[in-house]
Amino acid sequence: MKLIIPMAGRGTRLRPHSLTTPKPLLPVAGPMLIERIVYTFVTSLDRKITDMAFILGDFGKEVEFQLSEMAQRFGAKPAFYYQDEALGTAHAVNCAAPSLTGEVIVAFADTLFRMGGPVDLEGADSVIWLMKVDDPTRFGVAVIENNRIIRFVEKPTEPVSDMAIIGVYYFREGERLQKELQYLMDNDIRGHKNEFDLTDAIDRLLQDNAMFRAAGVDEWLDFGTIPAWLSSTASVLDRQEPQKYREKDFPGTRIISPCHIGKNTRITDSVIGPYASIGDGCTVNGSKIRNSILRDHAVIEDSHLDNSTVGVSSIVRSCRQEIHIGDHAAIGATP
Repeated sequence: MKLIIPMAGRGTRLRPHSLTTPKPLLPVAGPMLIERIVYTFVTSLDRKITDMAFILGDFGKEVEFQLSEMAQRFGAKPAFYYQDEALGTAHAVNCAAPSLTGEVIVAFADTLFRMGGPVDLEGADSVIWLMKVDDPTRFGVAVIENNRIIRFVEKPTEPVSDMAIIGVYYFREGERLQKELQYLMDNDIRGHKNEFDLTDAIDRLLQDNAMFRAAGVDEWLDFGTIPAWLSSTASVLDRQEPQKYREKDFPGTRIISPCHIGKNTRITDSVIGPYASIGDGCTVNGSKIRNSILRDHAVIEDSHLDNSTVGVSSIVRSCRQEIHIGDHAAIGATP
């Protein structure tokens, strides 16, 4: 089975962090967001993922290296495609046309989800993952009858369904999907925002009598903005196994769970947590950190940070306010 992950978007609402790191590569209590997505499939499906295809923007070779390394850790072969112009979700998936063969899963790398149990893929031409929502007018939704999807509606103005499409799709025949994607391109069929929409290609499959089945998720977390990144990281921390610390590891420090503390991090005379996610190689001294994300090699001294994010190798001194700074930055008093 192939896993196809479109991730060419710039993630502008996560700036300054997405200026240097694509959103799917940002950390979520340790692992990258995209790594957690892949892990969900590897542990939830009864089929082995043999290939991973990534659809990228202009992120540079370092991103390819990180994704190749991750794919190989999961025993999969990586492939890379590029979306040079943002022309919509259908266009993005079609950029990976050579990989759209056999069984494929398409998963957009901007949300994290938790499966609602084992997923039965047998006998279906497609399986669409859905989540019940309070306000379906904000989403594309699926209309279901007798456990089969019979219709898709983009941001309905009338109450036709409260089951939102979360951006994860299984197709038994990737070639059949690619044919419909190409049809949209060849005939310039555009939808929302004058873009090529994946929903239109899927709807064409439905009209061609493809059998669509729904699969549910228990949790669907957004990572589109900095507040969402913070709150979703807190949700992940709530459900994962707590780390265990020894007093001598962090002298004079109180750790309030749940937290994540990365490798080779030095913490002294501080209060950490709850809901602090601290990357590898950080240094924290004489500070209080809660509801915050520190990326790798950040240095925090004599500061109180709440609802804050600090970039890679950035330095914060004598700061007592909410801050959001990118990589290799410095804020506060000079030592």
